[in-house]
Amino acid sequence: MRNTKAFKEAVAETLAELARRGVTLAPATVAETIELQITTVSERLGIEVRSAWRYFDASATADRLATSHASYEESSSEKDAGQAPMPPPIDNPELALVLAGAPDSLAQTGGDLYAVIINVAVNAWMAGHIHGEDGCGGCEGSRGDVGHDWEARMRMISEMQPNVTKWFDRDVWTAAVNDTGYAVTRR
Repeated sequence: MRNTKAFKEAVAETLAELARRGVTLAPATVAETIELQITTVSERLGIEVRSAWRYFDASATADRLATSHASYEESSSEKDAGQAPMPPPIDNPELALVLAGAPDSLAQTGGDLYAVIINVAVNAWMAGHIHGEDGCGGCEGSRGDVGHDWEARMRMISEMQPNVTKWFDRDVWTAAVNDTGYAVTRR
C-alpha cells in the first residue's frame, strides 16, 4: 500500500493540512495513521484497499491528528504534574557506562543498530528510574549494596569505569565504534 501513488499523495496532503493547522508530526506517524485508516475501512466494508481510498479525507485525518496532538500536549504539560529530575548529562558515570556499552553491543550483535538502540534505551530507562525514583518501594533490595543512594551508585560505577570523561568525547566513542568493524554513516 505504501508504494502506491494514492498513499504518497494522502500522506503529502495530510502533512500539508497539518502544517496549515500549525502542527508538525513525523511523516512516519502520519503514514502509519493513514495505513491503519485505509486498512480498517477496507476490512470493515469488505472492499479492496484500492476502493477504500474513496473514503479518505486528508482534512478530516489532519483534524483528528491535530486534536490528538493537542490533547497529548495538554496532558503532558499539566502544571501540577511531578517530573523526575534530569540526571546530569556530562561526567555522569552511569551515562558513561551506557555510552561505553554501545560499541560493545554493536560488536556483539553483528552490527544490528536496532539491537544497540534497544540496549541503550533500556539502560537509559533504568538509569532514569534509579536517579528519579530513589523512593521506589518496588525496587527494595534490587540495587545491590548501594540501595537507593544515587551518589553511592555513581561512586560504584566510577570504580568500575575509571575514565568516565573519555566517553563524552565524540571522537573517542566513534573510534570505539569503528574498532568493532562497523561504522554509522548517512546515505
